[in-house]
Amino acid sequence: MAIPPTLDELIPKSHPVRVVNQIVNEINIDTLLKRYKTRGCSSYHPRMLLKVLIYSYLCNIFTSRRIEAATRENINFMWLAGMETPDHNTINRFRSERLKGVIKKVFTQVVLLMVESGHVDLQSVYTDGTKIESKANRYTFVWGRRIKASRERIAKGLEELWQYTQEVASEELKDITPTIYEELDPVDVRRTIEQIDEALKDKPVDKNIKQKVNYAKKNWANNLERYKKDEEVLGERNSYSKTDTDATFMRMKEDHMKNGQLKPAYNTQISTNNQIITNYTIHQNPTDTKTLKPHLESFKEEYGFLPAEITADAGYGSEENYEYLEKNSIEAFVKYPYFDKEQRERVSSKPPFHVDNLHYNSEQNCYYCPMGQKMEFIGITVEKTEAGYERVLSRYQAKNCNGCQMRCMCHKSKGNRIIEVSHRLNELKAKARDRLLSEKGLMHRKKRPVDVEPVFGMLKQNKNFRRFFLKGIDKVSIEFGLLALAHNIKKVTGVVGNRLIFDLKSAFLHHIYCSKSIFNLNPILLRQSY
Repeated sequence: MAIPPTLDELIPKSHPVRVVNQIVNEINIDTLLKRYKTRGCSSYHPRMLLKVLIYSYLCNIFTSRRIEAATRENINFMWLAGMETPDHNTINRFRSERLKGVIKKVFTQVVLLMVESGHVDLQSVYTDGTKIESKANRYTFVWGRRIKASRERIAKGLEELWQYTQEVASEELKDITPTIYEELDPVDVRRTIEQIDEALKDKPVDKNIKQKVNYAKKNWANNLERYKKDEEVLGERNSYSKTDTDATFMRMKEDHMKNGQLKPAYNTQISTNNQIITNYTIHQNPTDTKTLKPHLESFKEEYGFLPAEITADAGYGSEENYEYLEKNSIEAFVKYPYFDKEQRERVSSKPPFHVDNLHYNSEQNCYYCPMGQKMEFIGITVEKTEAGYERVLSRYQAKNCNGCQMRCMCHKSKGNRIIEVSHRLNELKAKARDRLLSEKGLMHRKKRPVDVEPVFGMLKQNKNFRRFFLKGIDKVSIEFGLLALAHNIKKVTGVVGNRLIFDLKSAFLHHIYCSKSIFNLNPILLRQSY
């Protein structure tokens, strides 16, 4: 009688499922274990659930119901789960709640394993971002500008009704102080409309005015209360989705209607080295410029230091970012807008009257326009960004633009032309240009498109991950963390094959016993298995 093979015998020794099992067995999950009660009904072991989730994302299985089915039907999942079959609610609850604030630490430990095994260098990173659509409904949106316009329309309408009532029923309003309409407090607006309605009672008023008063009485105060709640959700953003309030509407390069429409999405930022993700962050801001500082601060929080070198495209080239990188002694190979055009064209691609094309005399601190007229320094202005960075702008004004034949091409202001220049930005751009044109800068510029950009191709095209399956920035961060973990494990597995299990294990043990770990890992706990 033949003995049926065990699940272990059916799985090849070099299979990625064994790599996932080995890595998760070795990492520290103290923080995760503390979230479980020691009393009561026994739970599925979190180490087992973590293995199943990571391997699911490695196999392009993202929904809890498909993961549940895989633990019952797929021999790799059955072996990994030890023949246990958690249902989709358990899987989803573990992913959405238990892994909050934990997945990033798990991700960091796995990256440190790869550093110890020689596959990753944390001193040099390549940074880029992409927008991934939210699970939210594409057409349930709230716009900050529309709220502002609606509030202004209510204020104007209330003022008109008040003025009309004073003309028609001045006696009824003589002892009532007029309301200030700038803040538009819902309580004050409701009281004012009631006063207007009471004053116009029994008065021969226009039918349209009466309808407007009834509409205002029914809707305006309630609308203002809703606008106030919407503005609290918006914060510094200009839009959000009603079905995922953390998602911001962003213009996507690819969309289902092929017309570049705005859709609720998150701006995901990653840093890579050798196509392995070393750090990731999720942002609600659609522009990459404002994401670099929090992204690098996240890197520092996880590893205890900042990278020595960073390479990024022109989307990150701002004065604030250059200043931050210089202050933290990071050698930055970060382009600025128009850098590529400057290299392709001998003549500046900017219009001849652009500020950058005007001649500057540093000794006299003045500019000269193309017609040779002197533009004298008239003062400075200070702009403050959302992050608190103060940008100093020097202002220069021409003496006399009247009668100039080039005025129509130079500027359209009524008086003499005034320009604003950030000398600090020009200085930082000159340093960036020298670094980018150096031999080392050329090497990094060539490597960046084949290091960080293919990772997004692997995630979006190979894994077909173009839309999140969870809602809320916290849950989205967990989901992307699992995706990044799966990518890194698969990437390294493909490089070293069957030797990966032993390489990572020896590197990890060396990291524990021969170095000072930032995680205070417990060797006894590390040997636990589910």
